[in-house]
Amino acid sequence: MNKEELVKEIADKTKLSQKATGEVIGTLLETIQKTVAKGKKVTLVGFGSFEARKRAARQGRNPQTGATIKISAKTVPAFSAGKKFKDLVKK
Repeated sequence: MNKEELVKEIADKTKLSQKATGEVIGTLLETIQKTVAKGKKVTLVGFGSFEARKRAARQGRNPQTGATIKISAKTVPAFSAGKKFKDLVKK
């Protein structure tokens, strides 16, 4: 399912216009992104949590040449599914 299909399904279920639904979803995603980028955690109970996680610097290997390379430390976005979501997928 892509964003367009998600907007259509939510609009059908809520009886809102697709334009309004698209704006709400866009605002939700933008808010989550900005909050996580600031280093804060966003938790949606039953769904999951979005947060920034730090990765340590490490040694890697170039698969083409086999040469050892240095991979620098960085912060990446991460999602952890909530219990309700995990249980639904497990079925």
